[in-house]
Amino acid sequence: MADLRVNFCGVELKNPITTASGTFGFGHEYGEFFDLSQLGGIGVKGLTPTERLGNPAPRIAETPQGILNCVGLQNPGIDRFIEEQIPFLRQYDTKIIANVSGNTVEEYEGMVEKISDADVDLIEMNISCPNVKCGGMAFGTQPKMVEEVVSAAKAKAKKPLIVKLSPNVTDIAEIARAAESAGADALSLINTLLGMRIDIEKRKPILSNVMGGLSGPAVFPVAVRMVYQVRKAVSVPILGMGGIRTGRDIVEMMLAGADAVAMGTVMFNDPTAPVKALAELNEWLDAHGVKSVTELSGAVEVG
Repeated sequence: MADLRVNFCGVELKNPITTASGTFGFGHEYGEFFDLSQLGGIGVKGLTPTERLGNPAPRIAETPQGILNCVGLQNPGIDRFIEEQIPFLRQYDTKIIANVSGNTVEEYEGMVEKISDADVDLIEMNISCPNVKCGGMAFGTQPKMVEEVVSAAKAKAKKPLIVKLSPNVTDIAEIARAAESAGADALSLINTLLGMRIDIEKRKPILSNVMGGLSGPAVFPVAVRMVYQVRKAVSVPILGMGGIRTGRDIVEMMLAGADAVAMGTVMFNDPTAPVKALAELNEWLDAHGVKSVTELSGAVEVG
C-alpha cells in the first residue's frame, strides 16, 4: 500500500482526506456512520465570536448536481465550541481544523487569538464574510483587504493559519498571492460559488436570502481549475475542495496542485463517502505504482 501521510504546514495528516467546514457540523452525526479516526482531519462548522442562529428557512435549495445554501454560519459560538466540542473531537485520532469567521478585522484577530490557545491543530480563516466597515464587500474579493485581514490575524496565530479563498473573484491567483504575502501558512479553495433559484409558480426566490452558495459536483471543474491556477501562483500548501466525491476526484484535485483535500456536500446523500473515497484512492495508487500520495501534488502534465 502507498504511504498516505501528508505533511500539511508541519502537521502530519494520516491521509489527505479532511471534511469541509459547513457540511460536517462537529462530527456527532457522522460518527454514527463510521469511525472518524479514519479521516486525516476534521474541518468543523464555521465559528463566530458569539452564537448565531443563521438565516430563516428556506435556506437550502437543490440544483442539478449540487445544492444552494444560505444557512448563515449557524453555530454555538467559539467559547462553547472550545468547552463542549473539542473534548468530543479529541476522542478520535484525527486532526482538528477550526474554521473562524468575522465581520471586522478586530473580530478575526480576536477569534484567531482565542482559538490558537485551544486544543486544535490548524486554523482555517474564512474570508468570504462581509466587511461591515467597507459597505459589506467580502474581505476575500480585494487584494488589499485580504492583506489587511490576513496579516492582522497571522500576528495573533499560534497555530498554522489556512486562508479559505472565495471563488467569486476576477483573478483567484491575485487573491492567493495577496494572502501568501500577508503570511498565510496555507490556502484552502474553493468556497461556494454564488447562485440563485426561483420558484416559477410563485415568481419568488426559493431561498430566504435570495442568493446562496453553490456546492456539489457542479463546481468540481471550477475548483480544479482554480487550484491549478493558485498552485502556479504560490508556494504554500493547498487544501483543495469543491465537489469531490470519489478517490479518482481526489487524485485529480491533487494532480491540479492540492496537497490535501476536503469533502463536503457529497456526505449529505452518502455519509460514508470519505471512507469509500479513501479505499478508492488506495486502489488507484496501488494500481499505478505510486509509493506516496504526495507524489501526486501538482504533477499534472500540461503541454
